Amino acid sequence: MERLKNMGLKKSFFFLSVWCILISLLLVLLVFLVCNTIKSSYPSGGMEIRPDGVAILLEQPTAAQQRVITLLTYFQWLSCIILPVSGLGIAAALFYRIKLKKPIDLLRDGTAHILAHDLNFSVPTVSPDELGQICAAFETMRLELLKTNQELWRQAEERKRLNAAFAHDLRNPITVLKGSIKLLRQDTADTQVLDRMENYTLRIEQYIEAMSSIQRMEQMPVQSSEVTISTLRTELEETSRLLAPNLDMTLFTPDMGTIRIDHGIFLTVAENLIGNAVRFAQTKLELILTLKGNVLSLSVIDDGPGFPAELLKSGPKPFGKLEESAGHFGMGLYNSNLLCLKHGGNLRLENSPAGGAIATASIQINSKP
Repeated sequence: MERLKNMGLKKSFFFLSVWCILISLLLVLLVFLVCNTIKSSYPSGGMEIRPDGVAILLEQPTAAQQRVITLLTYFQWLSCIILPVSGLGIAAALFYRIKLKKPIDLLRDGTAHILAHDLNFSVPTVSPDELGQICAAFETMRLELLKTNQELWRQAEERKRLNAAFAHDLRNPITVLKGSIKLLRQDTADTQVLDRMENYTLRIEQYIEAMSSIQRMEQMPVQSSEVTISTLRTELEETSRLLAPNLDMTLFTPDMGTIRIDHGIFLTVAENLIGNAVRFAQTKLELILTLKGNVLSLSVIDDGPGFPAELLKSGPKPFGKLEESAGHFGMGLYNSNLLCLKHGGNLRLENSPAGGAIATASIQINSKP
């Protein structure tokens, strides 16, 4: 039975059909033998001619015996049709029971779950045949739908948080602008009021630009291309030199090689993490690039005060400021986390036991020998 379950659909149906027809033919043969045995027990009638030329009339069957003989003959010929057809029918029933019923039930139940917007189920692999492959493909589709729904849910939650943070941080600039407009209408405004209006208008413009950058990043596709580790090292050195000219910078990278990543996403994340570390570093900055399996990680370590406990607990949030600044909205870590997730990785934040902050961005790569 287990061997039959592992066969393909065509091969298993042919196997069942052949065996059922062979069994039906054996039954036909048995029917003929039994019927002939019964008929031989009755008088056959006719005439027997002996060697000496004497003709003897044999005993004739009675009317009742003749009806039995006729019925047995009809039964023999009907068995030649009924039994092989029944054999094919039994083969089809066994084929459905063994090969089709379970996968069809699984697919039907899975479809019902999906129609009910329920993806919390699984479709096991029932066999290696064609229907088993369809079940495996159905399970893959379910996992992709679940992954997509989880991502959509995450984006929706992030959008809610983003809108709430955006509305909260816009409240103060709008209040200031409303007060300044009131002073203008009362003709009591001075140059400082106008300067304040200009500054807060610029701040609102920067808020809107920050919101737009998040939208662009969410829609940004991942486009992998080949890049060498030496190129990444050079770019990290140049970025650190431009953003942190007064800090003691050290850089560690793996042996030279070629990988496939989205070069733009990597550079954007690196610039965000380095720029964030530079604002809090006191004297030194350390960059560590590691390659383990299909994961490329960049750790940026500074000797500043470290990340706040709330940030380590809840992770980077949109408009989550690490310092008070009219032109800084704390979007670097949030955008970096968003880009790492798009590239199949994540952003991990922690504080060093020796003091300072450690931000590690990981992305999935395709290695090339």
